[in-house]
Amino acid sequence: MADPRGFLKVTDRETAKRRPVPVRILDWKEVYERRESGVLQQQASRCMDCGIPFCHQGCPLGNLIPEWNDLTWRADNKQAIERLHKTNNFPEFTGRLCPAPCESACVLGINQPAVTIKEIEVSIIDDAFDNGFVQPHQPERLTGKTVAVVGSGPAGLAAAQQLTRAGHTVAVYERAEKIGGLLRYGIPEFKMEKHILDRRLEQMEKEGTRFRPGVDVGTELTGSDLRKKYDAVVLAVGSTQWRDLPIKGRENKGIYQAMEFLPWGNNQALGEVETPPINVAGKHVVILGGGDTGADCLGTSIRQGAASVTQLEIMPRPSDERPSTQPWPTYPMIYRVSSAHEEKDNRLFSVSTEEFLGDGNGNLRAIKIVETQFVNGKFEPVAGSEKEIPCDFVFMAMGFTGPEKSSLITQLEVQLDDRGNIKRDENFQTSEEGIFVAGDAGRGQSLIVWAIAEGRSAAAAVDRYLTGRTQLPAPIEPTARPLMV
Repeated sequence: MADPRGFLKVTDRETAKRRPVPVRILDWKEVYERRESGVLQQQASRCMDCGIPFCHQGCPLGNLIPEWNDLTWRADNKQAIERLHKTNNFPEFTGRLCPAPCESACVLGINQPAVTIKEIEVSIIDDAFDNGFVQPHQPERLTGKTVAVVGSGPAGLAAAQQLTRAGHTVAVYERAEKIGGLLRYGIPEFKMEKHILDRRLEQMEKEGTRFRPGVDVGTELTGSDLRKKYDAVVLAVGSTQWRDLPIKGRENKGIYQAMEFLPWGNNQALGEVETPPINVAGKHVVILGGGDTGADCLGTSIRQGAASVTQLEIMPRPSDERPSTQPWPTYPMIYRVSSAHEEKDNRLFSVSTEEFLGDGNGNLRAIKIVETQFVNGKFEPVAGSEKEIPCDFVFMAMGFTGPEKSSLITQLEVQLDDRGNIKRDENFQTSEEGIFVAGDAGRGQSLIVWAIAEGRSAAAAVDRYLTGRTQLPAPIEPTARPLMV
């Protein structure tokens, strides 16, 4: 283990510093400064190497967290990345984007601040890329079997990498111009710079994975074409059916979904467009939804130069401390301040949008909101609390309700479950033989660690289907769920 007395010597949790707000809002670069190795070693020394490491339960990937904490403390970075890659294909993604349920389940976190697991993770992989420890793992032999993966988000990429390494010929289809899915188009540059994604895609290409961007499967390549061409198909199309708000005034111009706005922000950040079609410079913005996607819209609006940004959340303000109803080791709903909120925090809680108000010429001028209270299992408006918030743009970040009901779903004739997700059995196989589903398309909207875990597990199922057996790891079952009360 790491230092047996480490958690007694170092009792403070020290995280990576964020760049000063006045500086970082002038560019699109990642907000965090590079982690100092000495600090990371100290934090790694706090790991207790528990007899039953509950951090494993918090993380669906089953990351060997105490092992690579120990190796980080010993400055054995090469062995650390070996341990990390045993369970996680893309620690550079999870280390930046995951909300770290492993830390909520950290045993030390019962009476001390938890170990900075997520930061240790990202430092291991960044060091590994810097020192050339991340190399392509080409298969020893080819099976002669072919697999199509539809969707290039974290679930699709994880499934593709695992199946390629198992010796199958894998093609990844993506309807967008570039590979990456949500990682490329939905995650702002200030949370993860896209060269981080590109370096991993380069490794996958050298391993033999074939990428097919700009192909809308279901139109130019039909479902029957897929079935004829490939021995198996993995649907990793995500949960992209966004939740709308069909209230009075919805037809006014200036109201967009978050995923209509965020890709343009990334294009702007990378210099691919100078002035994006959705540009909030000098404008007043309201964001509906208090989650991560809403925070991404906030940070993007700030960098575009919005005059003001207000974020609305229908739920009450969470408590600062873990609620008694959400005990360790569950992931608690507490008040969190993201990097974007650190830059401009104007959140209103317990409010609901009643109407979009236009200027008479079809343009948005304000929204009408009302305070809410939770009564008998539903939100009720508080009489006399109505007010208007002037705005030029509204971005809806209220979550997703399942995969798009696209022509591909119809063509493949796969069944949907009661929640609108693609139905699958205990082997991640849909109602149609040889067609599998991984990630949010089958699970529903979830976290990046769950997407990668699903991709790895689905790959094992596909490998077993094609060859009769598999040596690929399957960290979760389709029915697995996060630690919750």
